[in-house]
Amino acid sequence: MSMEGMKEKDWFAHESSYVDEGAAIGKGTKIWHFSHVQSGAAIGENCTFGQNVNVAGNVKVGNFCKIQNNVSLYEGVELEDYVFCGPSMVFTNVRVPRCKYPQRGAGHYLRTLLKEGASVGANATIVCGHTLGRHAFIAAGAVVACDVPDYAVMMGVLARRKGWACECGQFLSGGPAYTCPKCGLKYVEKDGLLAAEE
Repeated sequence: MSMEGMKEKDWFAHESSYVDEGAAIGKGTKIWHFSHVQSGAAIGENCTFGQNVNVAGNVKVGNFCKIQNNVSLYEGVELEDYVFCGPSMVFTNVRVPRCKYPQRGAGHYLRTLLKEGASVGANATIVCGHTLGRHAFIAAGAVVACDVPDYAVMMGVLARRKGWACECGQFLSGGPAYTCPKCGLKYVEKDGLLAAEE
């Protein structure tokens, strides 16, 4: 795409990046150096894509997401609003990959959903077919191979829950009732899940 063509858009893509025809990009989104957004991708408003990011066809990205350098969003990945993907974190989309016996047809790519406000640290891996809950916090280098509850802090290989994080990102201590020392939001833990007080 030429720089002249980009001036007519209400989003920005660096001249070294490629945005294929048929990709939908929301207002205020910025796509930086050497990135590629493929046809059929749908990206919301006010997102930031760092250097060397690939967004495959049929990927959905909500509003205000931040995708750091060297991240590939493969088909089957869906991000809700305010999701953070740290540098070089990895998504997969096929449970049993084989070159000699390729898989095709319905259900080939498994859905991976990151709900609103979820954060994934640098070099973490999210195995396909799982859901990361609202405001979940995945530590750098973790390997997640299970569904993750809302507000859970996940660490390790394989990742296990090591605590809870507030919507603002502050780690919580105490329980079963929690008050965030940073922003004052209140939570209650019950049956292994955390919920915000109403």
